[in-house]
Amino acid sequence: MEKNGQGDDRALLALMDKSGYSMIQVNGQRKYGGPPPGWEGPPPPRGCEVFVGKIPRNIYEDTLVPLFEQAGVIYEFRLMLEFSGENRGYAFVMYTSREDAQHAIKLLNNYEIQAGKFIGVCVSLDNCRLFIGSIPKDKKREEIKEEMMKVTEGVTDVIVYASPTDKTKNRGFAFVEYESHRAAAMARRKLIPGTFQLWGQTVLVDWAHPEKDVDEETMQHVRVLYVRNLMSYTTEETLFAEFSSLKPGSVERVKKITDYAFVHFNTREDAMAALHATNGKLVDGSPIEVTLAKPTGKDGGQRFSNRGSSINCCNNSPGNSFIFQSKPENPGFGIGIGPLSNGTVSGLPLSMSPYQGSSFTQNAECMFPMHPGTTLFPMTILSLKPSQMSSAVSLLEYCCLKNNWTLPEYLLYYTLSQEGKMLLICKVVINSTRSSFMPNKLCTVLDDAKELAAQHVLWSLGERERNKTHLHCID
Repeated sequence: MEKNGQGDDRALLALMDKSGYSMIQVNGQRKYGGPPPGWEGPPPPRGCEVFVGKIPRNIYEDTLVPLFEQAGVIYEFRLMLEFSGENRGYAFVMYTSREDAQHAIKLLNNYEIQAGKFIGVCVSLDNCRLFIGSIPKDKKREEIKEEMMKVTEGVTDVIVYASPTDKTKNRGFAFVEYESHRAAAMARRKLIPGTFQLWGQTVLVDWAHPEKDVDEETMQHVRVLYVRNLMSYTTEETLFAEFSSLKPGSVERVKKITDYAFVHFNTREDAMAALHATNGKLVDGSPIEVTLAKPTGKDGGQRFSNRGSSINCCNNSPGNSFIFQSKPENPGFGIGIGPLSNGTVSGLPLSMSPYQGSSFTQNAECMFPMHPGTTLFPMTILSLKPSQMSSAVSLLEYCCLKNNWTLPEYLLYYTLSQEGKMLLICKVVINSTRSSFMPNKLCTVLDDAKELAAQHVLWSLGERERNKTHLHCID
């Protein structure tokens, strides 16, 4: 039986004969199907594709396709190949429905494909959103959309966020949604040279971070609301009273960060009732936007290189990894931020983690009484799992120790706002790597400044890996 660096020829031909799918090799990848035999209509919608990482280099479609067909009908299977024809350790599988894609993740993530070899499977999202920065702050959504439709094709929506201090002005940036990743890529290519202007002003253009998809089953258990478009002076006490007015005692706690907040409810039913009653309501004169918060702890944040090896930043065991999700108004620019490529999972944030590390774990559930005579044992932070750490400061210390780096140093700076308020920012220095990091947001509280800086470092370290491999996977 003839073999080469691209797999067993006879086995691949037998697979094609049996299924009726075609197979072609183009641009460093081999495509199986796309569309499958007898397919009519457009390709499956966004969210139907999964990323497969840590594939052993001696495994090819004759093994992988039958395995992934167990989850549902495959629309297209793309195996990434080296110039030599050997597989590069990862692939993309597009199903005909989102349900099949989610089933594949549950069925095959951490699947032992060979003795001691486990593959990683997670959702893959085509990025269809561009970030447009340095736009005039007096421009409205309709004006920005009209201008973008004049210079690019395929614009479907424009997202603009109001200033936290003056709701009549935007924040100087916007997000532009396109009908496809290809349309967004073509627009970016046209606008990226830096000569593009809107209203006589040169603007910045780059990829925005794609929003993280959370499966419907997980969202059915969410009892936390994400509230945005708040005034900067709106307090947690005001929000607590506002959301408790429907049903006294229903709100567990409120966490406000700048112009957005998370409201935790005792039950899912109370959260849904509050969502419908408060979305669009005026709070301190500003119409608030209320949605269900997207949890970040369930999917984790394990990443894989293009050869399937995991990045040494967190434990490989399922459930022990971490992820931060960017809040939507994050502009996506700052120190260490680079472009995202097609086929990546959602990006990691400069902003605060949506649950501030809670991941549905309530404070009361994390605390236990210490009785007199309790025996205590010394340990190091490396003995913990990342899932046992709720703050980015702790996670960054863990990563530094794990990689034998010096511990991070936090250098504190301040500036004064137009109102004379002191605003803080932390610069993080990791001497052993000769690296320094600084986020692009200011805080009023020292703990928030340190947490934001640590999150930015974690994101930037991950971004460097993405710029090398263009891929990562959630374990």
